[in-house]
Amino acid sequence: MDSLRFNLQQSPFQLKPRNVRPRVTNASSNQTDPSSPPSSAGKIQRLVLNNEGRTKLNADPDREFYSYPRFVNHVDDSFISSLTDLYRNRVRPGSIVLDLMSSWVSHLPDEVKYEKVVGHGLNAQELARNPRLDYFFIKDLNEDQKFEFEDKYFDAVLCSVGVQYLQQPEKVFAEVYRVLKPGGALIVSFSNRMFYEKAIKVWRDGTEYSRVQLVVQYFQSIEGFTQPEIIRQQPPGQGGAEKPVFNWFLSVIGLASRPDPFNAVVAYKNFKPLYE
Repeated sequence: MDSLRFNLQQSPFQLKPRNVRPRVTNASSNQTDPSSPPSSAGKIQRLVLNNEGRTKLNADPDREFYSYPRFVNHVDDSFISSLTDLYRNRVRPGSIVLDLMSSWVSHLPDEVKYEKVVGHGLNAQELARNPRLDYFFIKDLNEDQKFEFEDKYFDAVLCSVGVQYLQQPEKVFAEVYRVLKPGGALIVSFSNRMFYEKAIKVWRDGTEYSRVQLVVQYFQSIEGFTQPEIIRQQPPGQGGAEKPVFNWFLSVIGLASRPDPFNAVVAYKNFKPLYE
């Protein structure tokens, strides 16, 4: 099983110990123009970013940057607790879940059982370590935004502390819309930490407030998502007499000296389910 897990680098899917396969479809049969999503995908009403805003300081392929595993948490315990509570409240038991830009942990509540959790990322070793994933696939979303899943397959799509690296967020959100079931949720969460050289320029140059509004605009750029809901939790003493430049630098390199702020934006495909 280990040889199958790590040697199928050319295959879009990597088998996990549980024998569960997601249904897939040939994306090329649905998309002939890479700049336009298939008819079932969300229509991109406008582009949020200009070309400069999409640039990164480190322009090397992301696969190279993520070629070795990082078995660390990129946010603190308070952020993880808030995120797990959000998942507990918004992702129903028995759901089919896609965990985008995942790693060796998914922060889903341990006590909740899901029909299937499919992971996505760029490092197979990290994803293989994640106990919540039934399956995972490797894909650089900055090179290819097409998912090889059939329409309306997932009940929920999660993206935790990864949205800041997307150079084509409009296309990714449109493709997420395609694979979500009607009423399905897209939950995007993030804090103030990042790999600075890999975050896009508009994110690097922004404030915490502007980044929240940027993610809201990503949702609003796709026809069919409900009005985005913003969830923010600021750590105690956020506005205290601190050294803002020094603390900003520590947060950038992952050594924040104060608790991480929790930010999430949630929207649904077509409508918000009544059980919410």
